[in-house]
Amino acid sequence: FLVLTREIQDEELRKFSSRITSLLQNHDLGIETIDCLQRLFLIVSATKYDRKLDSKFVELLQTALCLPKCPEQVQALCAAILREMSPSNYIVLSCDEIQDAKLLSLVSSILLAQFKGNKKAEVLAVGQRVVKVLEGRLPESQSSRHLLPLLSKIISLSPASLTEAVDQTNLVNKRMVDWLRYASVQQGIAQPSGGFFSNPRARQPGPITEVDGAVATDFFTVLSIGQYYTEDQWLNMQAFSMLRKWLLCYGDGANSPHSDDRSEVDGSVMSMVSATSTSSRLLPPKERLREKAFEYCQRLIEQSNRRELWFGYAGLSSECLIEAVTIMDIICRQDASYVYRTLSCLKILHGRISGDHSYARALLPIAQFFLNHSETAAVDSEAIYRHLFTRIPAQLFHSPMLAFEFIQFCRDNVRFFTENLSLFRQSFPNLFKVRAWNSEFRDLLPALLGADTAIEIFHFLLDLPCLTAALDVQLRSASTPISERAAWDPAAKPASCLEAFPHPLYPSTFQYLLRTESAPRDSPERLAPLRQLLGSMASCPRVVQCADTVPVLLQLYFGVVKEFADGPLINQLVLVLLERSEQLYELPAFKADVHRVLSSQLVLLCKLHPSLIVELSKELLEFSGTVSNIRNKEGIFTSVVWAIGEYMSVSYDKRCTVEQINKFFEALEAMLFEITQLRPSASIPKYSPRVITVLMTTLTKLASRSQDLIPRMSLFLSKMRAFVQSPAMASVYSEEDSEEILTRATELMNLLKMPSVAQFVLTPPAEVASPRFHRDTNVSLPLAMKTASRLLERGTGFVPG
Repeated sequence: FLVLTREIQDEELRKFSSRITSLLQNHDLGIETIDCLQRLFLIVSATKYDRKLDSKFVELLQTALCLPKCPEQVQALCAAILREMSPSNYIVLSCDEIQDAKLLSLVSSILLAQFKGNKKAEVLAVGQRVVKVLEGRLPESQSSRHLLPLLSKIISLSPASLTEAVDQTNLVNKRMVDWLRYASVQQGIAQPSGGFFSNPRARQPGPITEVDGAVATDFFTVLSIGQYYTEDQWLNMQAFSMLRKWLLCYGDGANSPHSDDRSEVDGSVMSMVSATSTSSRLLPPKERLREKAFEYCQRLIEQSNRRELWFGYAGLSSECLIEAVTIMDIICRQDASYVYRTLSCLKILHGRISGDHSYARALLPIAQFFLNHSETAAVDSEAIYRHLFTRIPAQLFHSPMLAFEFIQFCRDNVRFFTENLSLFRQSFPNLFKVRAWNSEFRDLLPALLGADTAIEIFHFLLDLPCLTAALDVQLRSASTPISERAAWDPAAKPASCLEAFPHPLYPSTFQYLLRTESAPRDSPERLAPLRQLLGSMASCPRVVQCADTVPVLLQLYFGVVKEFADGPLINQLVLVLLERSEQLYELPAFKADVHRVLSSQLVLLCKLHPSLIVELSKELLEFSGTVSNIRNKEGIFTSVVWAIGEYMSVSYDKRCTVEQINKFFEALEAMLFEITQLRPSASIPKYSPRVITVLMTTLTKLASRSQDLIPRMSLFLSKMRAFVQSPAMASVYSEEDSEEILTRATELMNLLKMPSVAQFVLTPPAEVASPRFHRDTNVSLPLAMKTASRLLERGTGFVPG
């Protein structure tokens, strides 16, 4: 239906508008007009571009909107259409003379859409008009309820719009005190149905009750229960819904330079008086609103302790509790004298709800309060933070709303946590659970990284898809009936992930992967069988989505680590990188993306700490001497070989010996011989030309540093032509690939004919070295080799360029 609506052409829309024009001009405001206006609203709101309506038609809509006896439904539809059209030059409405609260609400909403918050003066004018209407006494047929959402919208568009108008802000402060504190505790009267069997006694108002069914003995709040609500009770609920925004904009004296002097100068003193005084009526409006708002929040906390009788009120209690604690935090930030009154209340509240998962989100504003005020009150809050970081993510990682708010809470306070709370970094496994399941994590990863956590976090990043699969198994296991679990045989090998979770063979591995705090001394090698077991969940959409984010997180990880990593940490990281490149979750696309990132980052790590080639020579020899590493992780193998050729030199580390150079040469020579001896009778594995050319270049570099190896390398390079022209080679490699290998072999062989030139080109001094030797085909090493080769081929009379 929406597609058909969007396809309506301008000519058809013009005809339809003409029909509505005829109805409005005849003052026919019945069902047909309402139906047409509904269809028109759908047309103008269903398209991304602005629909063009005739100026006279727009004028007619404005006239109908302001008619004294216009039906409410027609008014609402006219206002909705005009809002969708805004901003428009045809709209000429004004709210200056409007007295009716509902009409003022509709017109003002159109004007605010016209201004889009850009014209501060116009927004201020609308706000002042709304406050002026609130100031007067409205007729019984009208209600201030229509104006409070409008006032909230004005604050959102222009928070400072009423700052200059002290009298108006004081007026709203007084009204909000009345709405919050003095609403009726009797239910409203039911509207008469007019039926024959209507009972007048049934319509008599009863008392408001608490959520547990008890009769309310204190003032009305949003958690008070009634079948019908009075006007002042609706205003009470609306006032509470905008209380936080109002206090943030106009509650702090520092933000209101023209506020009442008494409130500005003696704010904290007056609040202290109000804490002990039997009456707060002598306080300035702003201080009195704080006091009544504080009492309101205390009442909500007390009400939330009651047991709900009706289904669904637990969620309402939790939401109201979150808002109440947040407002109390704002009040305490504006006036420190409220801190001591709040601390004991929130300590008791935390102890009461910490074990109830339905109130878990309320723990975040409580923790925020203690984070903001514990230093002022000299209170140790570590127990609250520990519960928040260890238990909540571990048990409720699957709650999307909690996960979003939890990550946002960490983002807002990340600087404090990294500087003052060691528990934050120690709890990173729990934070990773939130990321593995459903939330963004990039902003927090740098804060969790340090010399003590870098290696463990690297393991965790590579195991993130495995963690997601394990969390899924954990959730499904918890929901599996006990009768089904009893049917599983503990002595038999588990047939599925779900059976493996409680199985005696896997508890330690699951427990390690799902741990709540850092465990740097434990070995992640124990996860190898679990990765294989969880491989059956590789097609799960949540696992695939998590795997897609790992390469991005790895890029960010290495970008942060290189800022603080020293030589020993880089050595350790390189060893883990080589080891874990083989131990990844079985997801082909995931493994390819991770290998791509690891190969590029390995080059950067070697550049940061070139001595690692000498210090890790044994491990690098073993890695580069294994043929399977070419097949399974070609990019990483190529990077290792390039790094050996680039940094196995005395110019980078004085500990580099001829013996070490010879060992690497022999290992790589054997590797190159192995992959270039293609036999037509056997199944021929294809190795990329890049691997072959990098191996040849690295061997030539090593030979130039140990000149006894030059004849041996020259002989090997001279045989490459036969290799390229062999039938086996022709059946595997294209003509372009063969030409690439042969050209590089010829260039290297020509270089070795001049050992001194070869050493300068292949191992340049530090002052002329470039970090782009291995990448740039137009400068540096490739250009130098081509130049030297042409010099040899054409004679000394050749001048490059």
